[in-house]
Amino acid sequence: MRKIITVVITSLYLLQSGFAQSDAVSAKLHTLSPYFSFTASNAPYATLSASRPKGEFTTGNTKQESFTIKMLVNLQPFSGEQMLLEVPELITIKLRQADPENRDRQNYPAAVMPDRSLPVLEAGIMLNAPGINLFTRQLEIGYPLASLKNPWGRHEVIVHFTKTNWTIYVDNELMDNDFVVGYPYWRYQRSWQINPAVVSEASLYLPGVDVERDNKRNIEKMPGLQYWTPRGHNSWVGDVATIYHDGRYHVFYLYDRRHHASKFGVGGHYFEHFSTTDFITWTEHEAATPIEEQWETFGTGTPFAYNGKLYLSYGLHTSRIYPDSLTAYPQILGYYNQHQKTGYFPKDPQRIYPSGATYSVSADDISNFKKSGALFHFSENPSVFTTPEGKLKMYGNFRSKGTWESASLDSGWYCTDPEFPLGGDCTFGFRWGKYEYVIGGFTSLWRRTIGKNEPWKDVVAEGKDFYNGVNVPSVSPISNGRYIMAGWMPINGWGGPFLIHELIQYPDGRIGTKWMKELIPATTDAVVLAKSVEQKNSFPVKDGNFILTFDVVPQKKKDGKLALSFLPSDGSNIKGCEMQINITGFTAQYSDAVKDGFGGMQKSIRNGGNPGLAGNYAIENIMGVEKPFTVRILVKSNAKLGGTIIDTEVAGQNTLVTYRNGLHVENILFNIEQTGIHNVKIMKIAE
Repeated sequence: MRKIITVVITSLYLLQSGFAQSDAVSAKLHTLSPYFSFTASNAPYATLSASRPKGEFTTGNTKQESFTIKMLVNLQPFSGEQMLLEVPELITIKLRQADPENRDRQNYPAAVMPDRSLPVLEAGIMLNAPGINLFTRQLEIGYPLASLKNPWGRHEVIVHFTKTNWTIYVDNELMDNDFVVGYPYWRYQRSWQINPAVVSEASLYLPGVDVERDNKRNIEKMPGLQYWTPRGHNSWVGDVATIYHDGRYHVFYLYDRRHHASKFGVGGHYFEHFSTTDFITWTEHEAATPIEEQWETFGTGTPFAYNGKLYLSYGLHTSRIYPDSLTAYPQILGYYNQHQKTGYFPKDPQRIYPSGATYSVSADDISNFKKSGALFHFSENPSVFTTPEGKLKMYGNFRSKGTWESASLDSGWYCTDPEFPLGGDCTFGFRWGKYEYVIGGFTSLWRRTIGKNEPWKDVVAEGKDFYNGVNVPSVSPISNGRYIMAGWMPINGWGGPFLIHELIQYPDGRIGTKWMKELIPATTDAVVLAKSVEQKNSFPVKDGNFILTFDVVPQKKKDGKLALSFLPSDGSNIKGCEMQINITGFTAQYSDAVKDGFGGMQKSIRNGGNPGLAGNYAIENIMGVEKPFTVRILVKSNAKLGGTIIDTEVAGQNTLVTYRNGLHVENILFNIEQTGIHNVKIMKIAE
């Protein structure tokens, strides 16, 4: 025991002091610039200054589709709440102290001050949506001051309203935005005021200024891709759709802010896009389906190649904003019920709000997508794909189900199997060798042999699915016969980090999962924590981002158990997480850490568990543990996550991920039963 303790102390020193980086190359995402330039075509409509902090202006009592307010501020530490600018009953820009323990929809604790205070700047606007019986309410955006390199002092703050967006910029950097429904009611005459103790100048532009991305400026450090989240304190990755096309792997994802709470709770989702040709260098493109109308909020779809072009199908979730009677849904569904095939309906938002399935097409076969405007089905989550024979097929989801076919995109879709798939959320299909598979979003998986006209097998009912904490997995074949699975994991709600695992196929069609080598983060050189662990042993860790590896040797074949608990600084099991491998039962699981013994048995999907929550759950029928095997565990933590991601690979054939809110790992505790653990190594993640 004395020898092991000595090794641990040495390792701890090396982790704290830093040492040579390994030769691994980490996948990086070259993101678009978060900076924007502003061009005013006219002089300010109205101005205020420190010497004239109050004023009035007239607007003609008309609907204004855009406006911009620029302010020069000198931010200093404060307590309580400070008003910066106010247009009574319309616009409020303020400073306030937020609760550093409350992440709610905005996730402000992603950036707190060194003293743990949480000053935030917020901009709210009152919107009216007349004629549709919706609401008159405030839409509020904001950012934590600590997210800036220099939070205090002089800054230019810009709030910008368009017919679709409410956005705040600081020193030309986009800090937060939300999507609008309705317009501000200006009235004929308005008063406004600033706080001259903080604001020296304010200018109102009516209509608003022109805004353009400043591609000459960008962030210096490119983020790693695995477990990546979009830039910003409250931005996340939602449902993912992928395709490997002409040597390039494309990722389309529903961009999320506020865990589905944007646009007054309807989501305000749209597809962002990035791609790669080598899985090391990734490039972010402009949004594939930007929100350009107030009725737009998008649902999951699929990219597909057809007639030499790259397409993206997706759903219009207009029913979340307007009642069906105001949308195209009754018309599209009525046409199908009458003709037993869907029709083609060009969008006509002046007459009725578009709804249902649509698509965009790439102008250059890489990016530059343009919306078709076509409505071809009543499904609001269409999964369109082409068969190896070049035929168009679709799985119906949300407000639809079954399998559909069409001779062309817009010539009408016939239902060829009304009962399969079952519909619901986000169904994807893929073929691999002699098998074809259908993934049912969060909890379903089916498989059958191609060409045998056999019924679909429920893989989840067999306990042999590959759900591992990754939500709405999208599977794509890539080069050299490899298949990869991309998706997201939840962080305190809908949306979270992006991640990819590689798939393994076995002769009977079963699929396993492993880490994708190109996406393993770069690390420092490995440090040996212990050559062997023969009993319950604890090791301190001072960096919350690391990879741990060890070898497992069961004392008896198909027998034994081991657990590894990830604990906070005091070593207590409060907020701790246990990863357990039961060799006897061929299961692996996450559970709450316990003081003594092993954590309680968790449930797999077929037994009522829910890996999609990325909390406590089990996977069963794990593979590769009949003989000695290796375990790799990645631990990642940062302020935005507000906790820790734990990603475990067992025997190079099984993976499972979890998120533990509020946990910062500083101790790891081994517990073994009839099992030997050897070659325990730790590597600090270099990013």
